[in-house]
Amino acid sequence: MDSKIGSLDTCKPASSAVGCPPAKGAVSTVQASPIPYNSAEATLGRHLARRLVQIGVNDVFAVPGDFNLTLLDDLIAEPGLNLVGCCNELNAGYAADGYARSRGVGACAVTFTVGGLSVVNAIAGAYSENLPVICIVGGPNSNDYGTNRILHHTIGLPDFSQELRCFQTVTCYQAVVNNLEDAHELIDTAISTALKESKPVYISVGCNLSAIPHPTFSREPVPFSLSPKLSNQMGLEAAVEAAAKFLNKAVKPVMVGGPKLRVAKACEAFVELADACGFALSVMPSAKGLVPEHHPHFIGTYWGAVSTAFCAEIVESADAYLFAGPIFNDYSSVGYSLLLKKEKAIIVQPDRVVIGNGPAFGCVLMKDFFRALAKRLKPNLTAYENYHRIYVPEGHPLKCEPKEPLRVNVLFEHIQRMLSSETAVIAETGDSWFNCQKLKLPPACGYEFQMQYGSIGWSVGATLGYAQAVPEKRVIACIGDGSFQVTAQDVSTMLRCGQKTIIFLINNGGYTIEVEIHDGPYNVIKNWNYTGLVDAIHNGEGKCWTTKVRCEEELTEAIETATGAKKDCLCFIEVIVHKDDTSKELLEWGSRVSAANSRPPNPQ
Repeated sequence: MDSKIGSLDTCKPASSAVGCPPAKGAVSTVQASPIPYNSAEATLGRHLARRLVQIGVNDVFAVPGDFNLTLLDDLIAEPGLNLVGCCNELNAGYAADGYARSRGVGACAVTFTVGGLSVVNAIAGAYSENLPVICIVGGPNSNDYGTNRILHHTIGLPDFSQELRCFQTVTCYQAVVNNLEDAHELIDTAISTALKESKPVYISVGCNLSAIPHPTFSREPVPFSLSPKLSNQMGLEAAVEAAAKFLNKAVKPVMVGGPKLRVAKACEAFVELADACGFALSVMPSAKGLVPEHHPHFIGTYWGAVSTAFCAEIVESADAYLFAGPIFNDYSSVGYSLLLKKEKAIIVQPDRVVIGNGPAFGCVLMKDFFRALAKRLKPNLTAYENYHRIYVPEGHPLKCEPKEPLRVNVLFEHIQRMLSSETAVIAETGDSWFNCQKLKLPPACGYEFQMQYGSIGWSVGATLGYAQAVPEKRVIACIGDGSFQVTAQDVSTMLRCGQKTIIFLINNGGYTIEVEIHDGPYNVIKNWNYTGLVDAIHNGEGKCWTTKVRCEEELTEAIETATGAKKDCLCFIEVIVHKDDTSKELLEWGSRVSAANSRPPNPQ
């Protein structure tokens, strides 16, 4: 069985084949050519750089600091590796997150403690989304460990472990490289663990070690060949038999895809199962983009009370539902209000299957389970036929009067027409979650958002990283004004990289998603001249075009310009809308999440 390295998911664009084991019967073309010892290349820094290129990382998002400068020299010197300088560490981490969503793995490089503690929030988000991000930190001089010295960039204690302790809860492996003897082993173990676990890792490299040659680095590193995870065959057969019996006796079963389809690399297997059984097919909101929406039995997004039209009615009235890799948190369950019954559900996690209130089966891989189950299920189109009978096509927003103030639903009707296989959508935390969920994605159109962690400002860095990973796609980012104010600086980096993203900055004067959960004066923000800010950042360097739109006529003209005369530019379109103009889904969701947040304490 082959195991592809550097690719999170078969539904996403594949990374470079370098570093992947060859297909059966094929011969690897990667040569382990010797590098003379004591040459400039036989160093720790160059070994780390080569490893990144091998696994499919061609861009490292970095912020320089005195502890990582020599290491950055080594990264720059590596052919095939591009150093992308970011405005701050948080955005560098978000960019590595966005890059990993497309390439399957990402990397960032920062300096000790002041950089590490700044990037840790982004790494936590990547951990929550099961993204392998290699976080590289330039650490203290190896001679300073154990000396009781106090270093700058620390909190003033002679203990250098504060940064490490912070990363231990948000990474799956931590390597502190403070001598050359075990550096090779620590670096390789960290990177291979990130790939195997699909989680971030932390690598700290002593600032005096990166450029020193060592015999362990004297040969070209042999590409990783990770042993693939295998299902327990007896467990697999038992799980398939129990699931087939459960589903074949159901009258109107449905399938719901969840976000862990990605980490399980089971998107294709899930679609194959849908093809075989004919069940109505839907996705949880955080799985949008992982399942093709042009599938003949696709019925939309299941998100409880804020599902796409007619989807919740079909899912919640089913007598059996198969959930593939779900995460049921307070946001995805709309304040714990889903009308689902455990006894009707089959929950399939990446390596575990639980059937109703009954048996559970461990060591069963999701993709193996789906492929085996597809051969055992009887075709059943009942739920989809019910959906087809009750479905009424969606209406269109009311036609705007000439020069009427622009409405958000009109904006997204225009964004819908922009989508193609050559675009990708990045949706920021906020009302864009709900408006972008209603977009119908054409085949091969990318889609990303961060639902589990929900860190506002994520989308600016993630847009930078995603666009850098797939320059052939034009990224369309939908960002609220409050979120943009958190991370706006790295529009500068987009310009330096020559990216051609279209940013729709939705200016409604505050944190609208929080207004609908619990309003207060803290949700009103200072208005900025956003186009003026981006023009100042542009400063005549790079290709950039900005405009403000207040009505549909101006929006239409702006989109025509962005997709026509300015198609090779970064286009920043500030959309000015009323502060109370929100999706109906946010209104419903906000009230339910507010009720969940405000539950009184249980009696003691």
